[in-house]
Amino acid sequence: MAEPKLTTQTRMIRDLQKCQLLAADITESLKNQKAILKQRGMNLPPMVMTTLDSISKDLAGLAERFVEEQAELRQLRALADMSTQLNSELDVDTVLQRTMDVVITLTRAERGYLILLNKETRQLVFRIIREEILIGQTPPGATPEVSTSIIKEVVTTRQPLLADNAYQDERLMNNNSIANLTMRSVLCVPLLYRDDILGVVYVDNRLQSGVFTNRELNTLTAFANTAAVAISNARLFERIQLLLGEITRVKDLMDSVFASIASGIIATNSEDLMTTINRAAAQMLEFQAENFIGQPMSNLLPRITANIDQALMQIREAGTAQQIEGEIETSQGRRALNIKLNPLRDAEETTRGVAVVVDDVTDLREQEQQIRITKTYLPPQMVDNIHEISNISLGGERRIVTCLFVEARSFDSLKHVSPREMLDILNHYLTAATDCIHGNGGIVDKYTGNEVMALFNTRLNPAEDHADRALACAMDMHRAFIDLYEKEGIHPEVLPYRAGMHTGVATLGNVGSPSRRDFTAIGDTINTAKRLEENAAMGQIIASEATCELLTTRDGLNFNALGTIQVKGRHQGIEIYEVSATD
Repeated sequence: MAEPKLTTQTRMIRDLQKCQLLAADITESLKNQKAILKQRGMNLPPMVMTTLDSISKDLAGLAERFVEEQAELRQLRALADMSTQLNSELDVDTVLQRTMDVVITLTRAERGYLILLNKETRQLVFRIIREEILIGQTPPGATPEVSTSIIKEVVTTRQPLLADNAYQDERLMNNNSIANLTMRSVLCVPLLYRDDILGVVYVDNRLQSGVFTNRELNTLTAFANTAAVAISNARLFERIQLLLGEITRVKDLMDSVFASIASGIIATNSEDLMTTINRAAAQMLEFQAENFIGQPMSNLLPRITANIDQALMQIREAGTAQQIEGEIETSQGRRALNIKLNPLRDAEETTRGVAVVVDDVTDLREQEQQIRITKTYLPPQMVDNIHEISNISLGGERRIVTCLFVEARSFDSLKHVSPREMLDILNHYLTAATDCIHGNGGIVDKYTGNEVMALFNTRLNPAEDHADRALACAMDMHRAFIDLYEKEGIHPEVLPYRAGMHTGVATLGNVGSPSRRDFTAIGDTINTAKRLEENAAMGQIIASEATCELLTTRDGLNFNALGTIQVKGRHQGIEIYEVSATD
């Protein structure tokens, strides 16, 4: 049977042991020969026995040092192996567990603790606890019975502390925890990373003294430095993972929001290359987004507008937002687009790209066109405040208003023209009258042939000076009609228009049915204004006393009292005045 192969260390130990046995045999033999030589009158050479004793002691010391060095070598190898494993692990808990495994292996401690320092609270937290079962373990949630003074001392000084007989160590004589716990061997080293202390590694033995030596101190200190780097790396990786998780969550949220935005959005970098295109933009412009990512913006938008290059240049040079209009032919027909370009700036306010927001405004343009057409048939205030009108019930509301009736051009003055020409002339005069009404804050209630009815101080055009506005409107019409006469080349002796106005309470609201309504004013005030217009002579502007009493100024106006007239539907007469401009 072949002998097992011996390691180099084992052979060296055997060789040292053989040398020790050989030296002992020689010494014993010389002692026996010394007596024989003495009987014969001979002696051994001087210093022979002393030299042999010295050789024996040297061999014993050499063997002891060899064993110690082999133990230290094993520790260093274990340290190197575990350091490699630690530096390859990025999970904090795993790193801490492996760190304690190495600590127990290197020091042969009874108990071991890895204690980390909380940077915010500066509290020491026991993260890893290793205790012998036979000695007794710390209950869950309880703080281990250790020397907090030693731990705080190491944290404060950032220097390791070794006590091979802590119970009798002069440095720790006043430490109550050492005395109460009857600790023997204690070793505590700091976990240092650069200029930051992460915590400490603490090991002890409550039964034996001299368990830890400078060899364990040096080895554990070296390992603690490596462990501190591994812990810092693992913590950094953990923070990065959390940050990446948060970034991913925010990105997913932004992608979801980005995809759900109805407006088309295109983002470019500093070279005007498209980096982001949302789904709405691709659908609106009818193209495949992936085919344009990384392409210049000018490859996509010129088919919409030729001004895109100029807009991009202005953003790069001036850093100001741009807005342009454009159209594009799509499968759904020609679409109108509104394009807003905004610079994307960094923290230094340097433009790093452009955000382009594209909106399909085709429906909006059509609605605006419909509203413009509607306003040619309905008073603009009525169209703009249609929601106000819709809130008024069919029963209406009572309100003080000033009502103005105007016959813009008498039919008698148009007997010589054809119906087509008559309509064209009337439209010119009604247009002039309407401009004057709108210019003074009134609303057109209705057109009736050659007449127009205007209201002041309705819910749609509230004004405290409604009487002043109505009278100013009538005077503006007088001047506008004279201008039209001159354009027609006529110089009538009697101006072919007349106006009447009255102020009082009227009922305003919607008349008709739920499916077809008309906003108007009714009541005695409206009827009286109409009667005043009918009683006015051509070229006259008639105002009731009720209207004149509310005027806040009469500058530039003449008021000629015409007496009292009786109008149909009223029992009392009405004082009326002819109003004209001061020459």
